[in-house]
Amino acid sequence: MAKIRSLSITTPIVFALPFKSEWAQIPIDINAPLSSGGWEDSGKLKFSRGFVLAKNDANFLYLALDLTSDKGNDTGTNDYFWLSFDKNRDRAITSNQDVNYGLYPGQPNKLGKQFYLGPGSWTGLQPDPSLSEVRQEFGSSENSSDSHRIWKFRIDLKEINVALSWPLSTPFTYFGFRVKSSNPAFTTDFPTNFFKDFSKLRQLIFSRKPVISPSLLGPLIGSVGLIPTTLIDDSGRVTTDPSYFVKVQNAAFGGTLNLIGNRTKIQQLWNDGIKKYKVEITPPGGIAQKLISNWSNYRWTGSTYALESFAPSSLGFYELSDPSVDYSIDDLLIQFPTSALLPGLYQIKVTFYRRVGFLDVPADNQTIGLFIDNHVPAVNIDNIKHGASEVSACAIETIGAAPDGLKFKITAHDPDGNLLGVSFSATYGAGLSVGIHNESYDPSMGLWQGFTAKTIPASGNWRPTQSCAYSFIIVATARTTNGYGYIGHNSTHRNLTLLLS
Repeated sequence: MAKIRSLSITTPIVFALPFKSEWAQIPIDINAPLSSGGWEDSGKLKFSRGFVLAKNDANFLYLALDLTSDKGNDTGTNDYFWLSFDKNRDRAITSNQDVNYGLYPGQPNKLGKQFYLGPGSWTGLQPDPSLSEVRQEFGSSENSSDSHRIWKFRIDLKEINVALSWPLSTPFTYFGFRVKSSNPAFTTDFPTNFFKDFSKLRQLIFSRKPVISPSLLGPLIGSVGLIPTTLIDDSGRVTTDPSYFVKVQNAAFGGTLNLIGNRTKIQQLWNDGIKKYKVEITPPGGIAQKLISNWSNYRWTGSTYALESFAPSSLGFYELSDPSVDYSIDDLLIQFPTSALLPGLYQIKVTFYRRVGFLDVPADNQTIGLFIDNHVPAVNIDNIKHGASEVSACAIETIGAAPDGLKFKITAHDPDGNLLGVSFSATYGAGLSVGIHNESYDPSMGLWQGFTAKTIPASGNWRPTQSCAYSFIIVATARTTNGYGYIGHNSTHRNLTLLLS
């Protein structure tokens, strides 16, 4: 396969502090000019040829390389870039994991992706890099009124192994890049020789601090992750507006949950000297009990993030963090795993206490209901039939002329009705795939349990596109959120060799 272009000239760069991305309230359109407004208040990092700008939301990193030194409008791909990420964040090159983005040869607005094999060594270009995109621009910016080269990226966070809901670490990555210009002639690596030594990569810290409208926040427990508690209905499930940071439909909760305080209320409590609270959980049909959890949060010291640990006292009291201090997750009241809880509607109550003499007197509280479900949907390929005969796994089956073909019975079932979608497909050949059946949730379905032993296709037969070995795969995703996006899926597959006669 084609390789991303390379040269060997480098320019030394010195760096020190971490680079911090800022929250993108509205997804950035990378087709729009850099000066159109979406990049305002971005995180900014200066290097020898210009500036790096960074914003992110819950799904994408928006990165711009504003090359104020490159004032020659070269056509085609004479100007190019590399953009590398340390996918597992170990500061070392990991073969077939760490990723390098670049241009497809001859296609100045098409993003290519390859994996590192070792220092200065890569695979060929991989298939379409998912939702990640690049656009180049030649124009002015707030950093220079002269027209110059600008590279703008939208990188899918999943592709670089970043999730804003990480429970025990601040969300970050390590990155480096090369920019090359023909007029004026330069090739600059940031940092020097990054593609040979990942210990030199620059740290990029992602924002987890969107500005949620105060009108949406709960009175004390403002949100669960990024989801305002005012949107959670009486069943403990949540639906958000399609334009919101996190789009979910009638979703249950699961995974590790962050209860975030209402900033205005938390500041008032702090100012009034009310800095002690308890958290209680009431299981379905049970009685309230103290919710005891230990967690970590990163505090910004002015030069780096320092890890702090939080835990309750022997009496079950938590101490409120100073709301003026910059934490990776601001106003975090509690972080707790739910994986051990059975599905059902749980009541979570947070109560703040005021010290009066020798007594702790309740001062304020809020209770929210969360339907918690960590079970993933059950999936199965119940059988595959060719005519009246069932085809066993690993069989070699000859398919006659049309309408001869295969019939499938498949199951995708969630007893609590928290199913989001089902995909049934086949892979074959060199990276080829074909869809066979898809179903997805609609709010009109209410609590969608899915189906068992469904016949696919409903009429006629499915025919392979060519003689080949096929892997039939069913994937079911759960309609469950941790407050930052959907979590949970299950899959299974069966392999056959199909020959067209």
